[in-house]
Amino acid sequence: MAFPGLINYWIVVILMMTGFYIVISQGNLIKKIVGLNVFQVSVFVFYISMSKVFGGAAPILDDSIETYSNPLPHVLILTAIVVGVATTALGMALVVRIRDAYGTIEEDEIQRLEAEESEP
Repeated sequence: MAFPGLINYWIVVILMMTGFYIVISQGNLIKKIVGLNVFQVSVFVFYISMSKVFGGAAPILDDSIETYSNPLPHVLILTAIVVGVATTALGMALVVRIRDAYGTIEEDEIQRLEAEESEP
């Protein structure tokens, strides 16, 4: 398979590593959630790329169609997108609560404040 045929997988790898790097390198909780979303999108692209059938048609019974495409992966990704939006909303709500409690959304400052509270 030539390089242009593999471009989807290169995009997946770049998105996945970018999201992973953002989650690890950033201390800001909002940026961490954005990194998780980028990582999640890479999984979506990977799953859709693998499910593509060249020459496949919609699964409608017809004598002229020889190759069918399975719609299940696309339906699963739509469900995963809805779950991802809900998870992101929950994460943002938790960040708002953390900011109300600590006055910051920087991870190192939150850990410092926690350490100060736990000292006798």
